[in-house]
Amino acid sequence: MFTTVLVANRGEIALRVFRTCRQLGIRTVAIFTDTDADAPHVRAADEAVRVGGYLDLDDVVAAAVATGADCVHPGYGFLSERGAFARAVTDAGITFVGPPADVMDRMGRKDAAREIAEAAGVPVVPSFPLVEEVAQQPSRNPVTFPVLVKAAAGGGGKGMRIVRSADEYDDAVAAAKREATSAFGDDTMIVEKYVEHGRHIEVQVLADSHGSILHLYERDCSTQRRHQKVIEEAPAPTIDSDLRHRITSAAVDLARQTGYVNAGTVEFLLDVDAGEFYFLEMNTRLQVEHPVTEAICGIDLVELQMRIAAGEPLALTQEDLSIDGHAMEARIYAEDAFSGFLPQAGTASIVRWPPGVRVDHALDSSQVVSTSYDPMLGKVIVHGPDRESARLALVAALDDTAILGLTTNAGFLRVLVASDEFRDATIDTAWLDTADLGVALPVPDDDLPRLLVAWISAMITAMDIGHAFRADGFRLGAAPAPTVVQLDREVIVDRAAGTVDGVPVRQLSADNHVLEAVVDGRRVRAVVNVQRHVLEVAWRGHRHVFERPDVFGDHGPVAGDGTLVAPMPGTLLTVRVEIGQQVTAGDVLGILEAMKMELSLTAPFDGTVTEVDAAVGDRVALGARLFVVDQDPA
Repeated sequence: MFTTVLVANRGEIALRVFRTCRQLGIRTVAIFTDTDADAPHVRAADEAVRVGGYLDLDDVVAAAVATGADCVHPGYGFLSERGAFARAVTDAGITFVGPPADVMDRMGRKDAAREIAEAAGVPVVPSFPLVEEVAQQPSRNPVTFPVLVKAAAGGGGKGMRIVRSADEYDDAVAAAKREATSAFGDDTMIVEKYVEHGRHIEVQVLADSHGSILHLYERDCSTQRRHQKVIEEAPAPTIDSDLRHRITSAAVDLARQTGYVNAGTVEFLLDVDAGEFYFLEMNTRLQVEHPVTEAICGIDLVELQMRIAAGEPLALTQEDLSIDGHAMEARIYAEDAFSGFLPQAGTASIVRWPPGVRVDHALDSSQVVSTSYDPMLGKVIVHGPDRESARLALVAALDDTAILGLTTNAGFLRVLVASDEFRDATIDTAWLDTADLGVALPVPDDDLPRLLVAWISAMITAMDIGHAFRADGFRLGAAPAPTVVQLDREVIVDRAAGTVDGVPVRQLSADNHVLEAVVDGRRVRAVVNVQRHVLEVAWRGHRHVFERPDVFGDHGPVAGDGTLVAPMPGTLLTVRVEIGQQVTAGDVLGILEAMKMELSLTAPFDGTVTEVDAAVGDRVALGARLFVVDQDPA
């Protein structure tokens, strides 16, 4: 077994690999950038080395050599599926914990992987040739819409667009190429049939260097938005034993065809309408969702990865593996799910992860979350004897997830997991992108959170002994006067009567920002932060923010009739207009990018551009003014 591992990654996956390596007695080395100098994975490692960037291949390999690492674990993302990285690590005399570089080269490209799948007898999605300028030259169009345009060199939803008509085609291809170039350095595109009602089924495979290949059953990752997975579960809830056998056998055949070694995932698209499944791609690395497979199979995938990389044969046979219960994983992202899933950034003032369940995370209280990296903050994983037990356990775990200081999708996930559609496993890969979130998954109501924050605010006011003229509510010959708490509206707190706006409240405890109370006969528990400049409540995972009008006077630029502000913190990729330019409603003024996502900023009406307040490459804050358009008099 190895003595020292360098993990060429950051965040929760670095911590995850460290955890297993410590159990195996392996010394751990972290890498970090200037942005990440005090990150949790840096503090957790036995040794840490600064690199110019997580994508700086030469720096990462040099760090491994300098620290005496005898193996490198790539985690996922960054360099994890770069054959050149695996080759450089091996050339430096260090073991790469993953498949051989030539296998990564072949399977890391979707076009080459399609050919291998066909050779292995695995069905693939029907495809079309890529043609430029379809909208300008409709006669050249060989495509039957809808189609999916995706990067041949990529994964993780980057460089991918759904196209439903020839009018959308050229812009979609251009945007996908931009993302692909930025993420992978390669803008080669594939055009495939888009399956409207599909389920995303993937199979975990393990192969050693002695010829053994196993599958560890399948996962369902259909609950996703913009091709980014949101909730994963294992086993898949909608397939029978026959389909399970066919899909898992196809995954093993594909791994054997390519000469695969170590852990990998073969992804399939199940066409619900046609009842057919197609090969999508193979991820030549550990997956974000690997914990659900570990839960139902009772194994440690990272340990098996390390043992395979060390040359050991698999100690398991296919007959040794079986499915135990059901597992689910929810990905916590820094994003505003109820406002277009826009990325968020800021300082996580208070973080409370749920007790009693597995949580893979790298987010602590007072930690800064930037737009420099992927928006995923952590994963909440549950395991139960059956799917419904696991689902209810996940609802409860998300109830106990509280992140204040910045907006996350935790409350959205709670609403989603509690929905009838998720309960009945009817959500397909397109559901979140087409559902009316205001109806199907409504924003959590803020009445109860407002009541709770007002109660704590009044309590703090009553305890304020810092000056001689504090308002204590004292009245001669009468009960103390109620406290008027100024939030987004006035809230009347009568602590003597035990009411807030007339609703009965009985406080059970209030400690370390956690309030437990009985409200109108209902027991509730929430994380509350009441400061002079912040009043927040985390209730059922959702962050509710209330502002005092007397405290918060300057909100910065506001999007008026023609002012366009940054709807998310990010980097301005393009500026397509200049001052004095005439624009029509819907014209793209610029494109903002953050955390894998591009957002076009468009003219709200016909008019003239009077201000351009940022340049290409500028990093802009949430709410920063970018463009101003004056409306035409007509």
